[in-house]
Amino acid sequence: MSKPTVAIVGRPNVGKSTIFNRIVGERISIVEDVSGVTRDRIYSAADWLSHEFNLIDTGGIDIGDEPFLVQIRLQAEIAIEEADVIIFLTNGREGVTDADEQVAKILYKTKKPVVLAVNKVDNPEMKDMIYDFYSLGFGDPHPISGSHGLGLGDLLDTVAESFPDPSEEEIEEDVIRFSLIGRPNVGKSSLVNALLGEERVIVSEVAGTTTDAIDSSYEFEGQKFKIIDTAGMRKKGKVYENTEKYSVLRALKAIDRSDVVLIVINGEEGIREQDKRIAGYAEEAGKGILFVVNKWDALEKDEKTMNRFNEDIRKNFLFLDYAPIAYVSAKTKQRVRSLFDLIITISENHSMRIQSSVLNEVIEDAIARNPAPSDKGKRLRIYYSTQVAVRPPAFVVFVNDTELMHFSYERFLRNRLRESFGFEGTPIRIITRARS
Repeated sequence: MSKPTVAIVGRPNVGKSTIFNRIVGERISIVEDVSGVTRDRIYSAADWLSHEFNLIDTGGIDIGDEPFLVQIRLQAEIAIEEADVIIFLTNGREGVTDADEQVAKILYKTKKPVVLAVNKVDNPEMKDMIYDFYSLGFGDPHPISGSHGLGLGDLLDTVAESFPDPSEEEIEEDVIRFSLIGRPNVGKSSLVNALLGEERVIVSEVAGTTTDAIDSSYEFEGQKFKIIDTAGMRKKGKVYENTEKYSVLRALKAIDRSDVVLIVINGEEGIREQDKRIAGYAEEAGKGILFVVNKWDALEKDEKTMNRFNEDIRKNFLFLDYAPIAYVSAKTKQRVRSLFDLIITISENHSMRIQSSVLNEVIEDAIARNPAPSDKGKRLRIYYSTQVAVRPPAFVVFVNDTELMHFSYERFLRNRLRESFGFEGTPIRIITRARS
């Protein structure tokens, strides 16, 4: 199920990063009382009541001509275009400014729902400050306080009311959905064409020439697939920003809609920090994962080249030691078709269910091999385990005291499950609960 995206948009110094941090519950964005300090969009998963969504913190929009301010304005325009719902944030203490009106003019052009929020309304006596903001033309302003957390619940209630109806999203149960994720110019579009056996996606040596997300249906040996290609940096012919920064949001959206994520690495360039960030999003989302090293034909190789690349991937992606690695060339089509078999295997593992009786036999055997730890004379006791979800597989382990389940013992149990059932290519979750 694809998660909706919410963008916080407004001129500089209205408190966007503070509100962002309040909503996601972590201090992710830099907060500083200096105009324009947030220079890059920041993305995070967030939730409110039963709603999960992606949240974007934008740089401020201003009407100045300096390159820095122009860049911030363009960042916000991208966020506006990508968002399902927009929070238009203003500063109640300063009233409506010319810059607020300029932001409003940009937002008038979008057909997306816009929820107006007036920040820095720190106590009930200050609520009269909001009335001037009706002039912006976005309905009832929501008084909030980022510093105190006031009014955010009512704001998020209104935001959630504007989310797209999830029931409108068609999900075909017999179709495996996979996406190709990676930095610009690693060969994602070329790989799509090689997989499909036709030139369905434009291929260019210029990074970021994919203009929009393209879903391609395909059938391989009786199994139906939907290939989700990710868009690059250009929208309507205009280059908005550095491609690597823009690619993150598109990757998030594609990851949400996928069962299996192919993390494409440029064999010529090796691993970059951006590869690790994108892989982290996929793991956090609980998707099946396959590393695909493309452009393998372009490397001068000896008998140790692949082993060295394997070691490099395992060292840089310690949290994805369960993900298989494939070496391909979209240009020569070397080993490209073998990706379908790997995707099918990962999808089956991602959806695997284990009978409770078999699961508990494996857990009991694991405990016999490596007894549960004790702390201050109290030993962890595991009573029963059961699987509660798939995609990814998730298991609840009932114990006498959840505080006694050390992360190292949880990792031991996870490894035993992999030894017994495989689970190649899929994360697995272990949830510890006290037996009531």
